[in-house]
Amino acid sequence: MWPNEDLNANSDCVLSTGDPALDKLINQWISWDKNGATREQIKILVQEGRVEELRRILGSRMTFGTAGLRAAMGAGFSRVNDLTVIQSTQGMYVYLAKCFPDLSSRGLVVGYDTRAQECSGCTSERLARLTAAVMLCKDIPVYLFSTYVPTPFVPYAVKKIGAAAGVMITASHNRKEDNGYKVYWQNGAQISSPHDKEILRCIEENTEPWPESWNEDLVEDSPLRSDPLEDVCRWYMEELRTVCFQRELNTRCPLKFVHSSFHGVGHSYVQRAFQAFGFPPPIPVPEQMNPDPNFSTVSCPNPEEGESVLELSLRLAEREEAKIVLATDPDADRLAVAEQCDKCGWKVFTGNELAALLGWWMLYNWKEAHPDPEDTERVYMLATTVSSKILQALAQKEGFHFQETLPGFKWIGNKIHELTKTGKEVIFSFEESIGFLCGSMVLDKDGVSAAAVVAEMAAHLHTKNITLKQQLQYIYEIYGFHISRTSYVICNDPPTVKRIFTRLRNFEDEGVYPRKCGGYSIAHVRDVTTGYDSSQPDKRSVLPVTKSSQMVTFTFHNGIVATLRTSGTEPKIKYYTEFCAPPGKRDLFSLEDELKKLASALLEEFLEPEKNNLIRRSV
Repeated sequence: MWPNEDLNANSDCVLSTGDPALDKLINQWISWDKNGATREQIKILVQEGRVEELRRILGSRMTFGTAGLRAAMGAGFSRVNDLTVIQSTQGMYVYLAKCFPDLSSRGLVVGYDTRAQECSGCTSERLARLTAAVMLCKDIPVYLFSTYVPTPFVPYAVKKIGAAAGVMITASHNRKEDNGYKVYWQNGAQISSPHDKEILRCIEENTEPWPESWNEDLVEDSPLRSDPLEDVCRWYMEELRTVCFQRELNTRCPLKFVHSSFHGVGHSYVQRAFQAFGFPPPIPVPEQMNPDPNFSTVSCPNPEEGESVLELSLRLAEREEAKIVLATDPDADRLAVAEQCDKCGWKVFTGNELAALLGWWMLYNWKEAHPDPEDTERVYMLATTVSSKILQALAQKEGFHFQETLPGFKWIGNKIHELTKTGKEVIFSFEESIGFLCGSMVLDKDGVSAAAVVAEMAAHLHTKNITLKQQLQYIYEIYGFHISRTSYVICNDPPTVKRIFTRLRNFEDEGVYPRKCGGYSIAHVRDVTTGYDSSQPDKRSVLPVTKSSQMVTFTFHNGIVATLRTSGTEPKIKYYTEFCAPPGKRDLFSLEDELKKLASALLEEFLEPEKNNLIRRSV
């Protein structure tokens, strides 16, 4: 039943490295792991004397970041594999049982993408089945999807079914070696504090697998297991029409669209979403429409990387005379968009640019349906603090409310939940890394619905002989140019990351942050890792303190805002810069030139790539 399983391998095998603490971890692993492939990986490392690698993979556990538990697949307590998923689910069960007296009637939703690692037998589907088995062995109902689904389907199902929680097995757009365990609470939003910390505590207290936790047969035999796929698909596609505003016009749309699912789960679901909106199906990129865990046609499975990874989509669109390319990432919660421009090839929109378009579009349709200006008082849009401030500019001029959250859609999802409980309506939310939510039917980013909404917006503008790029220009002319530059460096050494941010907090003297960068004067500094904000009277950050990650924001006197932060899902230090110009300031070249100079100075002076052996983003 388990890959390469040798049923006698656990019986009297004791392995030793000479380090008692490490030996305990090694022999725990050998005793507990029933996956023969990952058990053998540990044995080989011991035999080859690779002590430091054993310490690295056995000496720590995964922790909840901005997108749940996420790590490389393979043997070890710090990686994603059969045993760590069982341990995580045991901890989940213990914590859920404390929080929900009615857990045995509410149950757990479980979904998965199409990731797989041949050498360990680790697939997202298998990990989802083991997640289900742990719950089923405790007589908890499990709504396990019978096939792969987009990530947003899990939080959507949690809310519609009334489940206590949900788990999605996915690593989204990460490299092929990774996988993850994403947890949603009863409200349909990703877990945040204190749930994440309490679940980790319960995991650590229940690390030894229960006898029935490995019993994958329960998934087939238990009457408590059901498949929500048909109902959830139907409910989702019906409710999707709440963000469809001109279905009749869509049926006559002459535009052609190309869609790439980036070797992931999105193909059939985007096809159905287009059908719900009245469009003919988009033209799929044939080489990328079916799941492929090796992501064989792209150097990186993240459509946010732009034209370099969209090449197949753009070439197909040119052959088919399609003006718009849509690309969902492997778990279909993100969306990239490109538009063919007559004179300059393809325009690949950034996440911030798409947000400007989608924010305008959602507000335009809201006002069409609610002509009374007083209704706008209950309207909200949300964005993460490292994203463009363009929605703030719209809010100031149009009279709705705008709020920022910490990076990560878990903060947006929980904020939407809070606002809707008080009668507010959140019509659009986004994060700059091409994560969008139109409406609030799902409390997470959703590339499937966003793809259909972008298609409808493009169709509407086409009737007025306006392109997406032209409309973006109009928005900036009305609300002020918001020019952003976002990039990252890779750092695989956590002590180096800590040293970089410690230096920023003690730049000129102990406890003194930088006062300038590239000759540009800094007006304010906000450090949500420590809770410091020089712009506040009490010097305390309004945003919640997040000690587990690094994030420092510099506001310059010239109107540029720059943030340095560590990624919650990858070994990256990201940097975000934006020039927020007032309406009427149209010297775009000078704005872009000034922003480029400051972004370069930020990289060289604050991150010091050569000194710290950082890997620059390849372009």
